[in-house]
Amino acid sequence: MQDIPIKDAATVVLVRDTPVGPAVLMGQRGKKAVFMPNKFVFPGGGLDADDAGVPLAGLPAQRCLTRLATGADTAAAQALLAAAIREVWEETGHPLAQMARPDEKPTSPTPGWRDFFARGYRPDASGLTYIFRAITPPGRPRRFDARFFMGRADLIDGDPDDFSRAQDELAHLQWVPLRESRKFDLPFITEVVLAEVQNRLDHPDDDHPVPFFNHDGDRSRFEQL
Repeated sequence: MQDIPIKDAATVVLVRDTPVGPAVLMGQRGKKAVFMPNKFVFPGGGLDADDAGVPLAGLPAQRCLTRLATGADTAAAQALLAAAIREVWEETGHPLAQMARPDEKPTSPTPGWRDFFARGYRPDASGLTYIFRAITPPGRPRRFDARFFMGRADLIDGDPDDFSRAQDELAHLQWVPLRESRKFDLPFITEVVLAEVQNRLDHPDDDHPVPFFNHDGDRSRFEQL
């Protein structure tokens, strides 16, 4: 059977402090979804052509950008950041953004961003950190080269509990306490990413490498970026 091409993708792990400890934003994929049906996942999805060239109001730290550009150029790295912001917007209704000044009139360079810019938002990636990369193993119905970003809930411009603008891609959107997350039906890679999130929260001052589950080829390899 011929394998499926690998598509670039971006996923965001938003973390929020709660009385019972840190919580992460997750939702459930539909039971008829081709990829990971019924699983609880973070908001994310494939890179669109519309994401290339989207102006970002802020960028992450240079070390994050350098790691993200591994195997890609700077423009591709910024497109992945734009994709991450767009996917959060589409799947949760939460803008990771700055509001435009009254004298600004932000306009969408592409149709896929029209609603975001029409509301006066300017996509801001400055609070995101690149924490994980994984390529879907061969033999799956879809394959992604997914970059995972982590950010705090205060990056959201608006009420983090308001999901009224979310599209229908994820159901049961909720802030899941980290200590209870493994009670949910999770993909294996999501469990691994949650462990990395916990590690970074426990050791915020460490210089963490970016784990990379590399399935691009005949063998699976665990690398660090």
